[in-house]
Amino acid sequence: MAAPGASKPRVFSGIQPSGGLHLGNYLGAIRNWVRDQDKYDNIFCIVDLHAMTLPYDPSVLQERILDLAATYLAAGISEQHAAIFVQSHIPAHSELAWVLECYTPMGWLERMVAFKEKAGRQSHERVGSGLLVYPVLQAADILLYDTNLVPVGEDQRQHIELTRDIGQRINQRFGPIFTMPDALIQKAGARIMGLDNPETKMSKSLAIKAPGHAIFMLDSPDTIRKKFARAQTDAEPAVRFPAGAGVANLLEIYRTICGKEWAEVEQEFAGKPYSVLKGRVADAVIEALAPIQERYRAIRSDDPALMRRLRSAADRLSPTANATLARVQRAVGLR
Repeated sequence: MAAPGASKPRVFSGIQPSGGLHLGNYLGAIRNWVRDQDKYDNIFCIVDLHAMTLPYDPSVLQERILDLAATYLAAGISEQHAAIFVQSHIPAHSELAWVLECYTPMGWLERMVAFKEKAGRQSHERVGSGLLVYPVLQAADILLYDTNLVPVGEDQRQHIELTRDIGQRINQRFGPIFTMPDALIQKAGARIMGLDNPETKMSKSLAIKAPGHAIFMLDSPDTIRKKFARAQTDAEPAVRFPAGAGVANLLEIYRTICGKEWAEVEQEFAGKPYSVLKGRVADAVIEALAPIQERYRAIRSDDPALMRRLRSAADRLSPTANATLARVQRAVGLR
C-alpha cells in the first residue's frame, strides 16, 4: 500500500459480513470501486466486529467473512490495487476505538440516526452498548489509515461527519495526528431501492423478512427473474413518464447496469408493458452477475487459500495501523 502523502488518494471502505451482498451494494459501490481502483490506494475492510452489534449467529460468521471476501474478488477487486482484510485481524482497530470513545461525547452518539432507528425497535434493556458506540469504531477504522476518501451513500454521510468531528477533536487537543477524510458519494446507481418497497433503500436486513425485497449477487437466474416479476410498479397499464417510484427504480437498475443515459432508457421503454421492462432488467442483471458468480465458485473452492490471502493483507497493513495507534497513544499518555 502507498504511504501517506503518496500521489494516489487513499480510499477506505468497510462492509459487514452480515449476509450476502445485493444488487444495491454492487451498483452503488462495488462496481464503482472496480472501475476506479487504479486511481486510488484502496483498503477494503470486512468489518466483522461491527457485525456483533446486533444479534447474529457465531457459527456462520466465518462463512460470511469468506463469502464476502470471495464476492469482492470475484467482482473484480484486484489485490494489485487493493488490500482486502478482516477487521479483527488487526487489533489496532479495537485499541484505537477505546481511546476515541473516551474523547467522544455521548450526545454525538445519541444523535446518530442509525442508533435511533435500530435501538428504537427494541427495549433499551436489550440493546447492547456496541450499537451506541460502533460509530466510534467506524471512525477508528477510517482514521487508522490516513484515509482521504470513504465511498458511502448519502445516508451514511452522517457517519463520515462524525469521524471528522472525532478526528478534529483529537487534533485540536493534541496536534495534527489524524488525516481528515471526505465522503466519496457516487452519482449513478448510488441509491438502489427495494423491489417490494421502492421508497426504502435496498437492504440486507430487510431482505431477511421479505425475500423479494432484494436481488443478491449470488442469486440464481430463476430467482432473479421471479423477484423482478414480482417487483412493485405503478397503477398505470404501461411505462409512463414521469414514472412512479417502482418503475423509476427498475429503470435506474437497468440504466446503471447497462451504462445508458436516462433519455435513451426513456425512449426504449416508453409505452412498453411492465412485463417487457421487468424481463429486460432481469436479463441485464443476470448477464452482469453470471461471470461474477463463476469466479466466486472458483475462489470458494479453496477456502484455506482465501483465508491466507486475507491474513496476508492484514500483515501488510498492520505497520500503518500500528504507527497511527502509536501516535495516538503517545499523545494521550499511554506511551
